[in-house]
Amino acid sequence: MSTNSFPKAVLWDMDGTLIDSEPYWLLSESRLAQQYGGTWSQADGEQLIGNNLFDASDFLRAKFGIEDKSTQDVIDQLTDEVVAQLRQKLPWRPGALELLICLKRAGIKTALVTMSMRKMAMAVVEQIDFQAFDVVVAGDDVVNGKPDPEPYQKAADLLGVATSDCLAFEDSPTGLASAVAAGCHTIGIPNIVNLPDGPGRRIVPSLLDINVEELSSLRIGNR
Repeated sequence: MSTNSFPKAVLWDMDGTLIDSEPYWLLSESRLAQQYGGTWSQADGEQLIGNNLFDASDFLRAKFGIEDKSTQDVIDQLTDEVVAQLRQKLPWRPGALELLICLKRAGIKTALVTMSMRKMAMAVVEQIDFQAFDVVVAGDDVVNGKPDPEPYQKAADLLGVATSDCLAFEDSPTGLASAVAAGCHTIGIPNIVNLPDGPGRRIVPSLLDINVEELSSLRIGNR
């Protein structure tokens, strides 16, 4: 068990923070667009980064006039294609695996908090050869997805810790807003999109810049 006074737990976003899966999502979205006679650009994909899949799939259905698939059908198609790509190669973000290993050695609790579906989250978790996460909260485990605080609040509750004792790692404005609203000390790790600075958060260039022995220095103000 960890003897650290802070943090009691570290909560991880998945897509773009833990693993570099955003290009996989972009490819699957492009295939869907082509299927319905449309086009999909890098800029289009960036608009959806961090959004929950239900809202993103509703957006795609409206944009491409998809009437023969339900929102859930679109989610399933996109997710299945991304999972198939992840099973071929798990693309870790720089420093993510190393930091996870250090957190487990230090006895610090961890949670994966993602708006991807649970089947995708578990496809990632099951490829890690140690118990990287004590808790997994996925998009189909919550009523209100990011930017609502529910996902991070639920993860902290399941771990039995207060959100004020948690660090959260995120790569999207939507995810940052969710973690901050939940009361976590929130660390933005820029990837594809720019991250706005603001209260309750700190922007760090890379997970490679984070040392597990110095996590207490990432506490945000007096929260």
